[in-house]
This record gives sequence, structure tokens and C-alpha cells, in this order.
Amino acid sequence: MAGRPEQLFPLFAGLDTLVGVGPKTVQAMGQLGLDAPRDLLFHLPYAVIDRRRRDTVQGVQPPDTVTVRVTVGAHVAPRSKGGAYRVHVQDAQTDLQLVFFHARKEYLQKILPEGADRVVSGKLEFFDGHAQMVHPDHILPVEEAAQIPQFEAVYALTSGVTQKLMTKAVAGALDRVPDLPEWIDPAQRAKAGWPVWADAIRAAHAPGGMDDLSPDHPVRARLAYDELMAHQLTLALARQRERHRPGRESHATGALQRRVLAALPYRPTGAQTRAIAEISDDMARPHRMNRLLQGDVGAGKTLVALMALLVAVEAGGQGAMMAPTEILARQHLDGLRPLAEEAGVVLELLTGRDKGAERARKLAALARGDIQILVGTHALFQGDVEFADLRLAIVDEQHRFGVRQRLELAEKGGQADVLVMTATPIPRSLSLAQYGDMDVSVLDEKPPGRSPVKTAVVSTERMDEVVAHLRKAIAEGRQCYWVCPLVDESELSDLTAAEERFKHLRALLGDGVVGLVHGQMPPADKDAAMARFVSGDCQVLVATTVIEVGVNVPNASIMVIERAETFGLAQLHQLRGRVGRGAAASTCLLMYQPPLGQTGRRRLEVLRETEDGFRIAETDLEMRGAGDLIGTAQSGLPRFQVADLERQAGLMAIAQSDARHLLTEDPALDSPRGQAARILLWLMRQDRAIRLIGVG
Repeated sequence: MAGRPEQLFPLFAGLDTLVGVGPKTVQAMGQLGLDAPRDLLFHLPYAVIDRRRRDTVQGVQPPDTVTVRVTVGAHVAPRSKGGAYRVHVQDAQTDLQLVFFHARKEYLQKILPEGADRVVSGKLEFFDGHAQMVHPDHILPVEEAAQIPQFEAVYALTSGVTQKLMTKAVAGALDRVPDLPEWIDPAQRAKAGWPVWADAIRAAHAPGGMDDLSPDHPVRARLAYDELMAHQLTLALARQRERHRPGRESHATGALQRRVLAALPYRPTGAQTRAIAEISDDMARPHRMNRLLQGDVGAGKTLVALMALLVAVEAGGQGAMMAPTEILARQHLDGLRPLAEEAGVVLELLTGRDKGAERARKLAALARGDIQILVGTHALFQGDVEFADLRLAIVDEQHRFGVRQRLELAEKGGQADVLVMTATPIPRSLSLAQYGDMDVSVLDEKPPGRSPVKTAVVSTERMDEVVAHLRKAIAEGRQCYWVCPLVDESELSDLTAAEERFKHLRALLGDGVVGLVHGQMPPADKDAAMARFVSGDCQVLVATTVIEVGVNVPNASIMVIERAETFGLAQLHQLRGRVGRGAAASTCLLMYQPPLGQTGRRRLEVLRETEDGFRIAETDLEMRGAGDLIGTAQSGLPRFQVADLERQAGLMAIAQSDARHLLTEDPALDSPRGQAARILLWLMRQDRAIRLIGVG
């Protein structure tokens, strides 16, 4: 694609090309991520000051900003050095004082001559019963008072940048705003009542009140939509490129699948049946599958995964399933093995532990095609691992890596279909931001036979009762997780919390009963501790959150989460999902340290009321915001300057369908609207998308 369109050049020039912006300011603005006039346009005001003129300050609630016409009275110099210099003034109804510190007397007498009329604007405060304005923002002769804006935009700043400087720089950037062709679908723009881009960007910097800053205001909604549209176009282009890559048609015969279904003690849920059909259809197509399987805790993803792997085997090929850790890989193996045996399929495990002759034997069998399904860690995709005919790669717990790694994985399989699984229910707006390039299947029903988990909220003051409850459960042969909080980010205190609790419980319950696992242990020790718990050698496992994902111990029926109020909702939901996997009635005890704040209480109540992961995730998003929910750093979530994923979730869905629709009609973006969309991608710095169009 040709370079940046010429009409955008002025917006991508250096900041120092704006009047009043020198090298120091450029450096300071860099701290806010502002590197070009274009960035200033999207640095929208977060507040607005009402500077409309009033007759009097009487009845104003301090500290409110007022603009008022006054007659200047006596000047009173400070009695001592560094004291306040006061100027008495009178408005239409009452008197007040203008107060200055470190004042220059001559200057103040010049701008506030006694007996003259002036318009002043600033924050009104009361001190010792007197109304006063300390260092007014504006002092002007009446005939020049029109210079004071009725509403003044307030920008986020950093040291070295004042409001005045920022306002001036933004005004300079606004002078360069070109008229750009429209990239939004005309019907969509008309329906929403959105202005054209240039008008929207100007209006966003001239708010006429707080309502104009709302994400629902047509101006803000339009600019947010532009940002989401550019993001979704990028993902849609990536998806289009994937789809144009030739894949393999893998047609299921159903022979192996039928054997497995016949051996199941229950019937698959409607959601499982639907997901299996969607995946089988994708695999039969000539281009590559790129699908996300999203299922709540215990929704039965393993069965769907196996059915997908069997499609690959029935078509004469191989399937691979990759998990983030060795424990999880072994667990997938244990979950799949009994069903694979019913189907008569050869299943093998490959992890970093396989060395020497054993590893060589497995690799040779794989290359010959003797191993039909391979389960493992990322060791599956090392250079020397060769498949005879890999048709499907399944990746578990995707949120551990982003879009880039997904593409790398797909490269390895040549033309293999890709299925990504996640047990983290993600609100729709976030899943579109993160997985907009994929097709999504959702498992939103629980298979029969899973007992609901009873959730109770207890204060840490009742620790003794909780331990007594444990003692009774252990006597009945049941097992328990005890999760300790991350006290703060330093690993050491997290460690102490877990170790202290471990010693305490060991003293109360006996030596071999309690095990410990935490993030600082060497991986081999961690695996050994987990293995003892899985095999039933220890009854209580004290852990930090390392057990959050995927560990399956059907005999564990109690989950105690200490300082539950410090965890995120989604995380608590994941932890609770570790119990209730067997026949025994299960309990989750959420222990909090009183007093409990409003947010903490609401979080724990939502968990007590529902086991629906999607409802929990939506509440979590409302309460915490998108960045915290997935931890923006490792989530691969884009950072938006205008769009607010919590409040504008609906716009993301519209942007996705619009972007996909546009590319279906105009894959090379050559039409007038397609050309406008290219300008949007340049404007939004979507360089990746621009490379994907490539050919233009």
C-alpha cells in the first residue's frame, strides 16, 4: 500500500511545528504519549469549567468557579513578607476580595486600577467568613471580556505542561484538521445522528457543559466508533488473510465420534452439540479454521475438543493440543485418554521432561503418523517436532498469549486448522477487542451431573469455625483447597502469607495432612506438591493463585479463599470452579477481613448469587474496568484513547460487523468508502493493518 495519504501529513509532523511548542514541551508531552498533532486531536478534555458570566457571587457554592463583573476598590498590601496582597472589589450585590501571594504591587495596580470595572474569573472560596478569589484565572477590561470562553475544556496534564499551553497546542492541531472522506456506513451514521469527522473532532474540544463529555454524546460516540472501527478493520484484515490461506478439507466420517458418544454416561448439552457442529463445518472448508471456544468453568470443553481432534483423525490426519503448563497438559491427557481408548485412537504426551531415547521414540512415531493425537506444552512446537499430517492444533488458555503468538502457532501447522479454548468467560465487548479476528463458539450450559457449589461469605474472625469444618470434612475423606491472597505485588509477602497459613494449619490438623504450593517454588517442587494432592496423599492444599487454571481433583469439595475481597470477580469464579467436580456436595467459603467496603461487598454478593461466569464477567467489567479485568499488560487488549469498552460495548459489536461487511464487499478496499477506510487506518496508526493490505 502506498505511503501515508498527503492530507494527513500536517497531522503527523513534529509537535514542535505547532506555535509555542519548544523542545522541552515536546519531551513533556511525550510522557502523555503525545508525539504528533494527530495525538493532540485525540487527547480529549476530561472535564469542563463553566465560565458563563453571572451578576453576583452571592449564593455560589464554594469551591465553584465564577465569572463576574466587579468594580475595583482599595488595595491592601501584606503586613509581613510573603503575606497575602488583597484587592477589595464589589459585584452587583456584594463585596469580595481578590487575593495574591508573592504579588508585584505595581503590576496589580496597573491591571486593577482603583475605581475601574473589570471582569474576573476564578475559583470562589470562603475564608474567615469573607468571599475571596485566590489568583483569578482571568482579569480583563469589560470590553475584552469576550476572550474568556463560556465553557473551558480541561485536559489531562503532566509536569512541564500547563492548561494554557495544552489548550494552545490543541488549538494549533485543530487548525490543521482536514476534511476527510466518510468511512462510516452512511446508514449507520444517519441512524446514530453522528456528525462528520472534522466537525466531531472540533466539537469534542469545545464542550458546552459536562453532558458533552458523556460517552453517549453523538460527538464522543462518533470518535469512539472511529477508533473501534479501525481496530476491528485490522482484525478483519488479519482474519481475511487467514481465510485466504489454503487450508485442508478435513471431512468427518463420524465413525470414531459415534463410538465416543455411545460410551458417554450422559448426552452432550445443546451448546456442546452446536459447538461440535460449528467446528466440524469449519474443518470441512477449503480454508483454515480460526475459532475460539469459550466455555465457563465446567461447561465441558474437553468433550468438544476431543470431537474436533477426532474429525482430524477420521480425515486421516493428526491433532495436537497445547496447554500452558505441564500439569494442565497431563490433566488434558487424563481427561481425553478414557474417551480416546473407546474410539481406539493412539494418544501421547510430549513435554519438556521427555529427553533422549524416549523423546526420539515419540518423535519418530509422530513423524510416521503412528501417534494420532499429541498433547503437550509449547514443546510441541519446537523445531525438531514433525507431524506426518497435522490437521488441527488446539491451544488451551489463550489469554496467556496474544494475536502474534497465535499467528506463529498457525505457521507451524502449515495448513492446520486452529482452535483456541478459554475457560475465562469474557464480556462480549472485550472478547471482540481481543478475538475479533476469530469466529466464536460459546458453551453456556453446564453438563448434567455437576453439583452446584454452595457459596458462603464469612468474616476472618470466624477462622476457628472454618478450621473445625475442615477437620470434619477431612475425617470424611474429602479434600480442600486453601487459597491465600497476594498481599501486594512483592512475591515475598505473598510467600509469607501462604507459608504462615501452612504452618498454622499444619499445627492444627497434623503433619502429613497439609501441602503447600506457591509461585516462588521451583517448577519440579510445585508439580510434586500438586501431584501429592491429586493422588490424595495430602488432604489440604495451601496455595497462592497458581491453582487458578484447570486443575482437576474431583475429590476436592471445599475451597477456602482468604481475603476474598482483594481478588477480582473473574478470578474468584475461576478458583471456585476448582471444586464441584465430583459427586460430593461442594462449598466455597469466601473469607473477608472486616470492615468490608461497598465494592468488596458487592463483589462477594454477586458470587454468592450466581454461578454464571458471563454475568460475573459483565459485573466485573462494570466495577473494575477493562484494563484490570485481564491485566492490560499481558492481555493483548488494545489501548483506546477515546473509546470506553465498559460504557460503549455496543459500539464494538457494530464496528465488528461493519468492518467484516465492508471487507466482504470490497476485500482490497478500492471503492470510495474503502479508500476512506484506508485513510482511517493511517489516521489511527494501524500500521499492522496497512501492511496486511500490502498490495494496494
